[in-house]
Amino acid sequence: MAKKKHFGIDPKTREIILGTWRVGLPDSPALRVTIGLLLIAGGVLGFLPVLGFWMIPLGLLVLSHDIPVVRRARRRLAVWWARWRGNTEKTSGK
Repeated sequence: MAKKKHFGIDPKTREIILGTWRVGLPDSPALRVTIGLLLIAGGVLGFLPVLGFWMIPLGLLVLSHDIPVVRRARRRLAVWWARWRGNTEKTSGK
C-alpha cells in the first residue's frame, strides 16, 4: 500500500495537501502564479493582523507547481528533511 502524502501537491488532482486537508488549485497557470505571489506578499506583511508568516511557505508551494526553480528547491528541501528525520530517529535510541 502506498504511503499517504502529508504535505505537497498531488500532480494528478492538482490539490495542495496539508496533513488531512486538501485544497484544489485552479487550472490556469497564470491564476496559480498570481495566487502564489499574493500569498508571499501577504506573508511578508505577516506582522499585520489577519496576515501571517505562514503564507510565505504556502505561496512557495503553490508557485512550485509551475516554476521549475522553486520546484527544485522544494524537492531538495523535502529530501534533506526526510534524510534529517531519518537520521534523527535512528540515533535517538528510543
